[in-house]
Amino acid sequence: MLSAARVQTVFAKAAPVKEESGNQGDFKGSARQGKHCHAGGCRKLYSANPSRNRSLTMTSPIVVPVSLGDRSYDILIGGGLLPQTGAFIRNVFSGQRVLVIADANLREVYAPKVLAALAAAGIEAAVVFAPAGEESKSVAELSALWDALVGGRYGRDAAIVALGGGVIGDLAGFAAASYLRGIDFIQIPTSLLAMVDSSVGGKTGINHPLGKNLLGAFWQPRLVLADTDVLQTLPRSERISALAEIIKYGVIADAAFFAWLEANITSVRDLEPAALAHAVKRSCEVKAFVVGNDERESGLREILNFGHTIGHAIENAAGYGEFRHGEAIAIGMIAEAALALGREPGWTAESQARLRALIGRAGLPTALPSDSTLTPAALLDAARSDKKNRAGAVRYVIPKRIGEVFTRKFSDAEVEPVLKGE
Repeated sequence: MLSAARVQTVFAKAAPVKEESGNQGDFKGSARQGKHCHAGGCRKLYSANPSRNRSLTMTSPIVVPVSLGDRSYDILIGGGLLPQTGAFIRNVFSGQRVLVIADANLREVYAPKVLAALAAAGIEAAVVFAPAGEESKSVAELSALWDALVGGRYGRDAAIVALGGGVIGDLAGFAAASYLRGIDFIQIPTSLLAMVDSSVGGKTGINHPLGKNLLGAFWQPRLVLADTDVLQTLPRSERISALAEIIKYGVIADAAFFAWLEANITSVRDLEPAALAHAVKRSCEVKAFVVGNDERESGLREILNFGHTIGHAIENAAGYGEFRHGEAIAIGMIAEAALALGREPGWTAESQARLRALIGRAGLPTALPSDSTLTPAALLDAARSDKKNRAGAVRYVIPKRIGEVFTRKFSDAEVEPVLKGE
């Protein structure tokens, strides 16, 4: 099984890539620009003609590949990509019909642009709007999508396009995985959280009253199209929430990236173009490597769940929607990191303080509110439904040091003092 240390080793051996910001250290990576690589090889897709790629941020996308054999796909990152949606999709999809499943909040903003771009590429498209919010990850909403697909007589040569944040991507992806035993699926994330996390890796699904994401399937998209310009309309609170997942990548696999974030987190939060592009690219590189080596979470991929055992317990026990995902994960990362204190020599009080300080500077919570009614007993009970558990034991991802983590079992008696803040 590959370790997080192996993740660092592979990145260190990769060819260097010119970074978008000057204060980034000795970063290496696997992104490339202006090419599409799939099972059949690479070809240039993206016009360098400024008149065809108008954006304040860049003229052609950064391309981060996800290597999964004949199911490999690219993550395209950049500004001004949405109007080219049809051309990008046409390069990976040969069918004629797609169903766009979109966040209802995007009805007047981005959905018309995507539909127009698809029509310009000769792709027939209809759209279904799903309500925003975690409550949409339900059997009822999934059934409504099945009804739309069956009623529209979509065949196996059709595709689903997810336009929205993580909730829409998870829901639409599960619809694609389950309809006719699987049809093509394209992700167009419109939130920062979805760009750096949920749109990449093929995890799809819905929630169950007893736990988050307990019903679902691994179903990889054919393409992820991340237009960073759309983040300009994202509420500040949602941008801040996403920073938890970006910070996570530094803790689990890249100490240099963590240090870069310590110097640049406010620039990322404020959508400074170069800093934002680097943060999204680096996050996607780490996740793409992990997914490429452990698609179905049999070992290495579990490191992506740092902060999520307690974080998901907070979301579940409080009721979905009471905490933003990133807020719960930020609290969860600090709590799960505290389990390493006194157990892992490489995780020191200074390491814990650096993590807490970075999360705080991002504008994220570092602990539950003082008036929270969530008890340690309630959180421990919710954690027992976590999908990482094996043989009834609750498993937590804890750091060895900044840049490396691992998964191990802890008893409730070991975790309870951390939840009490002791």
